[in-house]
Amino acid sequence: MLDESAQADAAALPDEDETALVEEIQEGKEPPSVDASTPLTPQEETALDTEPDIHFDLDLRDTEDVQLYFRYYTRKHRKTFARWLKRAEPYLPYLRDEFKKHGLPQDLIFLPFAESGFNPWAYSWAGAAGMWQFMPATGRRYGLQVDWWLDERRNPFLATQAAIGYLKKLHNDFNDWYLALAAYNAGEGTIGRALRKTGCDNFFDLAKTRRYLKRETRHYVPKFIAILKIVRNLEELGFEPINWDARLEHEQLLVKGGTDLLALASYTGLSWKEFRKLNPAFRRQVSPPGKTCAVYLPLEKTALAQEYLSSPDARPYAGYKHYRVRKGDSWWRISRRSGVPISVLKKVNGHRNNLLRPGQQIMIPGKGDRIVTASALSNTREFAKKRANYTVKKGDTLWEIAKRFGTSSTTLLRANGLRSGRHLRIGQKLYIPDASSSSTRLARQNADKEFKRLVRYHVRKGDNLWAIARRFGVTTRQLYAWNNLNKRSILRPGDRIKVYVDQ
Repeated sequence: MLDESAQADAAALPDEDETALVEEIQEGKEPPSVDASTPLTPQEETALDTEPDIHFDLDLRDTEDVQLYFRYYTRKHRKTFARWLKRAEPYLPYLRDEFKKHGLPQDLIFLPFAESGFNPWAYSWAGAAGMWQFMPATGRRYGLQVDWWLDERRNPFLATQAAIGYLKKLHNDFNDWYLALAAYNAGEGTIGRALRKTGCDNFFDLAKTRRYLKRETRHYVPKFIAILKIVRNLEELGFEPINWDARLEHEQLLVKGGTDLLALASYTGLSWKEFRKLNPAFRRQVSPPGKTCAVYLPLEKTALAQEYLSSPDARPYAGYKHYRVRKGDSWWRISRRSGVPISVLKKVNGHRNNLLRPGQQIMIPGKGDRIVTASALSNTREFAKKRANYTVKKGDTLWEIAKRFGTSSTTLLRANGLRSGRHLRIGQKLYIPDASSSSTRLARQNADKEFKRLVRYHVRKGDNLWAIARRFGVTTRQLYAWNNLNKRSILRPGDRIKVYVDQ
């Protein structure tokens, strides 16, 4: 069950319909433009009359906004909403149990529909991430690790616990679910200041002032109400009912700091891509040093995983390389050369000061998908032999093979546990990942973007490339390359630029 749902949902790239919907949700293009001339069917009228668990006292104008969103999700973006319903199924039983345990209204388990479409990989232009769309600071406040090693905002289970804590806090602050939901969207500080400045004591009066709340926040509650009315009447509206038995069946195992996750995945017969679908919080192929972490695996992989974790190969300074400090080296120079933050280098090596001596040995963790260890390579080679689907012919080079199958040389090296393509032998068996999948071939044509997620950023007043690069943790040179820009290019409010962020 876990393999099928994870591969079908988390792996699928969003189509244009879903991309448009997510952008409109995240950038506050509210209210949506829909054709309201077609009358509602009797089934739709009945669904709109449904009362959720959280009682909402709406006036005529608010009811009109709910109808707009109702049509938006059931008509204009019906296929996308249906896809979201299937994506949500593995998580909803867990959310239902946890929200009930904490005494929260059951309607709140559907809030991720309004945030991310239940996508653990969702990333907004503002920097919010995960199914519950936490900003980094808010996530850390509720116990989620967000750093170079991990982004636990993308762990659906840990993020759900954080969301429960945050929603309880917001309700305690405002003693009103309308205002609590608005604060979840805009932040409690924004809602608190708006209430003080306007003298309003409820959300709907506050939303009518328009001055202190963004459009996205003003329409957040009507949007959520529309979603609740839909999910409570799925069959009547022609959607498939939610399968409440589709709970994720997985095993949680604890791994020590420095565990070679790539080797663990290979040992259990999972590719790194498959492992990462189940464990989206990991940003590196090695677990953080000095921290015990949970990994999630299919039940049938548990025995193999435990066998690997009990072996001495599990933590051979996984993903690290030893480096001898040279004359003139500094933490800054090593950081710049390796692409690893100074704070991470110091933490890995147990250093608090800036002193480095020539001849001193330090460890440098590998960057992201390029972490490769001897044990991982050996395991990967053995696994690749079992599923080899190409035989090297006379005159073949790794570059030509990669080009022929629409993949990259880096991908072929990684898939076959090779350090270099210089010594290919005639008759050698290679594994070409997804050689028959046209969509995968297209997705892998740019190796630099292979393990990154595209964010289409909407340029706002006062923005410049330096500020945008700093916000997303990239360089201005990368922004130039991704968008065919140069130093003379001018950004204007309303322009859209591409940014590729670490997944």
